Amino acid sequence: MKNYLIIGGSKGVGEQIVKELSEKGNFCHVISRSEPTYTFNGNWYQLDALTDELPTIEAIDGLVYCLGSINLKPFNRLSLEDFNADLNVNFFGALKAFQHYLPTLKKSEKASVVMFSTVAVQSGMPYHASIAAAKGAVEGLVKSLAAEFAPKIRVNAIAPSLIDTPLAAGILRSEQIKENMIAKHPLKRILNPIDVSKTACFLLSEDSNGITGQIIVQDNGLVSLSY
Repeated sequence: MKNYLIIGGSKGVGEQIVKELSEKGNFCHVISRSEPTYTFNGNWYQLDALTDELPTIEAIDGLVYCLGSINLKPFNRLSLEDFNADLNVNFFGALKAFQHYLPTLKKSEKASVVMFSTVAVQSGMPYHASIAAAKGAVEGLVKSLAAEFAPKIRVNAIAPSLIDTPLAAGILRSEQIKENMIAKHPLKRILNPIDVSKTACFLLSEDSNGITGQIIVQDNGLVSLSY
């Protein structure tokens, strides 16, 4: 049994990660503002990971930072407050978590950290300036941390395209829009939380012992292929 910390584990991808890890007999520490509505093996800490003091946890073999935002606007409608908000949720929150739990991660024989980026960093997309900038900072952080803390701690990120989660409900607000998004993907589907959670759990596991400092693109072919 291993011990994992999932920040933002009450819904969406985070929920699926906790479920899968728990079903495999691991112990999960979940930090979120809202209480998980599912059963899992572990502890739940109700707090805001961005503003509250993070709890002390004695043993952590893996850390997943799932908090994120989707803030799509034309550039001329983006304020500095928008950029700061996206940086806070996506970058500074992840940085805070890593700094806080670094001493605990170092105690593990093989620790793994998973963060989240977006395909919009590597493939320019209109209306993504704020979120792409924030996630670009995450990608730079991932590579720097992976280099600095190898071989003790592996650090990777997943860069997905749109995922059908509550966070994306504003984008996928009608069946027609959803069908249009599906048609844009070569695999004729959009990601669901389980797709991405399986990638995260792989990166946490010893099956990925040779992988660190990587940005794993998971996009159903959307930006990876000329289509």
